[in-house]
Amino acid sequence: MRAPPDFSADHDHAAPTLRFTGSLSLAQLGDFPRRLRCHPGPVARLDLSGVERIDTVGAWLIHRFAVEHNAEIEGLSPDATRLLAQVVGADQPVEMRPDSAGIVVRVLSEIGEATFQALRTLHGLLGFFGATVIAFWNVCLNPGRFRFNATVQRFEVVGVSALGIIGLMSFLIGVVIAQQGAVQLRQFGAEFLTINLVGRITLRELGVLMTAIMVAGRSGSAFAAQIGTMKLTEEIDAMRTIGVSPMEALVLPRVLATILMMPLLGFYASVIAIIGGGLLCWVALDIPPVSFIARIREVVPMTDIYVGLVKAPVFGAIIAMAGCFQGMLVESDAEQVGKRTTSAVVQAIFLVIVLDAFFAVFFTSIGWI
Repeated sequence: MRAPPDFSADHDHAAPTLRFTGSLSLAQLGDFPRRLRCHPGPVARLDLSGVERIDTVGAWLIHRFAVEHNAEIEGLSPDATRLLAQVVGADQPVEMRPDSAGIVVRVLSEIGEATFQALRTLHGLLGFFGATVIAFWNVCLNPGRFRFNATVQRFEVVGVSALGIIGLMSFLIGVVIAQQGAVQLRQFGAEFLTINLVGRITLRELGVLMTAIMVAGRSGSAFAAQIGTMKLTEEIDAMRTIGVSPMEALVLPRVLATILMMPLLGFYASVIAIIGGGLLCWVALDIPPVSFIARIREVVPMTDIYVGLVKAPVFGAIIAMAGCFQGMLVESDAEQVGKRTTSAVVQAIFLVIVLDAFFAVFFTSIGWI
């Protein structure tokens, strides 16, 4: 049992000295800090050669007393000296609130951080695209590893289950385009050109674009949530442990299903939008369905259908890979699943719109207008 800490004043030397004895540890301190603070008179030296044991609390107490009295500390063992040095290094003022930067600095900082994050995400997405291509090539070399049932199930989830909502959305879009076009064209006495507007804009642009946005919201978010949950519950790690590639078992069926279903969904959406526009033209403009269909056949070139069919698989690949990529990034907790799901939808819609603008310029440059 170590003795409790104590000290005594030595005035025999030219410099007043306090000699400490006992154990300077938290369990033994008691009222020692109060007695030490009440010590009168100046102190020049602290002699700790008689101390049996010292811990962090005792070292901090001695250090603060030495700082207050501008005293020197001596007599410590090598281990106690290292402990005291660490306490001295840690006894630094801490900013409770960081200095606020100017608004210009904050704006530039946020812009730089957002730019860096976007470039890092783009780099990761390109790497994920490469991994998907490698997985597809491996499956082509070993057809027995292809997950046929999983791909067919994704067909149902991405395509068949989405027919209702995509059809309703496309029908309403066709009605809105026809109504707004008719209102504007009536000023010039050219209401019949509403048929041109409905036919070309739905087959060439809005049919595929709105379908891609809807699929990104339905299927892209579902892909991210499903794979993210599997990543969180370590199911993907378990698949790797038993020799199953997550890229081949999870990512590839979703990507293939979305690529193959997007042209069908885009064409279906365009047809439903034309039906909606034709219905409004029949009701509001007294254009019978036979005349509407005949006019559509005259003014809509086949290149418009080709444009939609070319864009649709590319949009599907972007949506599926964005969802799967964000799902694979889930790491720590359930909150990450929500964040990555949101990022998957935003990323997919953004890339779809960017690619749509690129396709518009490209097809115009080659004469498909």
